[in-house]
Amino acid sequence: MRQVPVVLSVELPGVALYRRGKVRELFDLGDRLLMVATDRISAFDVVLPNGIPGKGIVLTQLSAFWFEWFGPTLRSHYLTTELPREVTAYRSLLEGRSMVVRKATRIPIECVARGYLAGSAWAEYRATGTVCGLRLPGGLRESERLPEPIFTPAVKAEEGHDENISFAELVDRVGEELARELRDRSLEIYSKAERFARERGIIIADTKLEFGWIDGELAVIDELLTPDSSRFWDAERYEPGGPQPSFDKQFVRDWLLASGWEKRPPAPELPPEIVEKTAEKYREAYHRLTGRPVQFLER
Repeated sequence: MRQVPVVLSVELPGVALYRRGKVRELFDLGDRLLMVATDRISAFDVVLPNGIPGKGIVLTQLSAFWFEWFGPTLRSHYLTTELPREVTAYRSLLEGRSMVVRKATRIPIECVARGYLAGSAWAEYRATGTVCGLRLPGGLRESERLPEPIFTPAVKAEEGHDENISFAELVDRVGEELARELRDRSLEIYSKAERFARERGIIIADTKLEFGWIDGELAVIDELLTPDSSRFWDAERYEPGGPQPSFDKQFVRDWLLASGWEKRPPAPELPPEIVEKTAEKYREAYHRLTGRPVQFLER
């Protein structure tokens, strides 16, 4: 594979910047947005100083794969990965890492569906036997498959980290009808994708979804079922009782924790071997799920 340049920021002279996130930059196309995934990587809600080559391409193409796989059964903001004429002059920069999406009014809730006990859910379960107010059976091990998937919403706390909330708290924030719809849609999306992925050697342990309003209808926005928004485990090597071999940025999180970093800016620079291994993991996840190599990275 040829060396892939790292894209940490995107500037499109003549095209208005709509919003800049931790990883994505959105540009205003009038009634639509151009969503560009950079190669930036964040952990513990802090953007790291160096990126992962080609990461934005993997995220964009995998999100597009899932949006197209669900098709009309999933209301979403996704339109196409074809570059609109307004930005064709920047094709060499944007190709593969951009999609055109509908504008939406974001609902400020992180909708997390979990099928396995890991991450913050495992930490809370060890302390209280519950996850986001849900009482789980006793004696579960780390990474164990749950009796059935659970919905664990979260919000952004003032310091920028996700803060888990109970379903009752979610109802207080958005109302019972919307809370139930967010829960039911999140669990439906997760369950369908989890079954599909397992047949291809990947366990989706959990995933984070975002929703917004488009023309008065609830729609999935942002990314969908990527290694940034999900925990992807190797099904063949799965063994509950501890952390699992993964195809997501948990590899980066583990290195950062071992480095002694205290999860506050500035973050340390990732060493070359961690960058290379992370890039490999992202590409492998894409290849297993779609059955094809990442376009542009591999051609």
